Amino acid sequence: MYLLKYLHMIIIAPDKFKGSMTAVEAATCIARGIKAVFPLADLTLLPLSDGGEGLVESLVEAAAGSTETVMVTDPLGRSVEARWGIINNGKTAVIEMASASGLTLIPEELRNPAITTTYGTGELIKAALDRKCSELIIGIGGSATNDGGTGMARALGVQFLDKSGQHLKPGGAELIRLDRIDMAGIDSRLKGKDIKVACDVSNPLTGPQGASHTYGPQKGATPDMVKRLEQALINFARIAERDLGLSIDSIPGAGAAGGLGAGLIAFLEAKLHSGINLVLDTLEIDKLLPDCTLLITGEGRLDSQSVYGKVPVGAARRAKSYDVPVLALAGSLDDSLDLFRREGITASFAIADGPLSLEESIARSRQLLEAKTAELMHLCKHFRAPLSG
Repeated sequence: MYLLKYLHMIIIAPDKFKGSMTAVEAATCIARGIKAVFPLADLTLLPLSDGGEGLVESLVEAAAGSTETVMVTDPLGRSVEARWGIINNGKTAVIEMASASGLTLIPEELRNPAITTTYGTGELIKAALDRKCSELIIGIGGSATNDGGTGMARALGVQFLDKSGQHLKPGGAELIRLDRIDMAGIDSRLKGKDIKVACDVSNPLTGPQGASHTYGPQKGATPDMVKRLEQALINFARIAERDLGLSIDSIPGAGAAGGLGAGLIAFLEAKLHSGINLVLDTLEIDKLLPDCTLLITGEGRLDSQSVYGKVPVGAARRAKSYDVPVLALAGSLDDSLDLFRREGITASFAIADGPLSLEESIARSRQLLEAKTAELMHLCKHFRAPLSG
């Protein structure tokens, strides 16, 4: 009696393979590999994201939703087309801040977190309000900004004023001049909205582990700029506590996306969540796992850092609670296999079929992923007991 009898349902739940495949493309390749060996297998494709790049595509694909595009303001004040998603029969908006305020929107030589703004992210939120969405899921990975979310809030009607009552200019550096926050004009449609933020870092707003010191340099900040941005966010936190009655400085995750985490909490009363857990809950994976025989996940690289909120480990932890075995496929692996097994990954495999350069691996990634999946299915086909046995 072959394993096919036990393959009631396989959940295919990978993240993107960065630089080569989206999560949707990876899930499709895995499905083809399975069908080559088990053509009658019952497959459920759940392409995943940890809340960063690919969140909209993953949730819209898995939830059979739709996407819309809108012209918004990019981090440097230029116009850019940004895409956002609608799921749950129009109830839920899915937004990636990176599509409006992301680092990849700016050439390296123009990156400057002293002047970049999250205004476009606020415009995406406004578009969701225009569509009467009652719930918003916002992924905040990949930002080009360090403005504490003030640009986002400004797009929604909040005013940021200096001592003379003049509006601040865009950008994180301007917050050193902040003297008053005026919430009177905030968009009234935000009231009562359920706003969930996919956030997989625990950095506070300020301090050595805060937004400016930790993420500023990768956004183009020089050492002197990091110091100025730090002082600006310290002042922002002080004024926010005085005017809003909310201490945002040390909240875990407040420093995410250059302080956008803090801004979403302070101005929109949003709640921060583990990105992968938020995605898994939104897709209601717990309703699928009791009938699942095998879960296959993967990403570009599996290493010791994968236990900190990454998709394969997050999915495996959820599957482990239902005694569902998990196979993980990756472009490359480090030597943390025992760690992966403790987290619920039954076995991990690199998809390469021999020594390959990075360029070759990327170019052949789809072929390699499909072929490795098929090989593993041939192995499974000749087991005489269920995978969990």
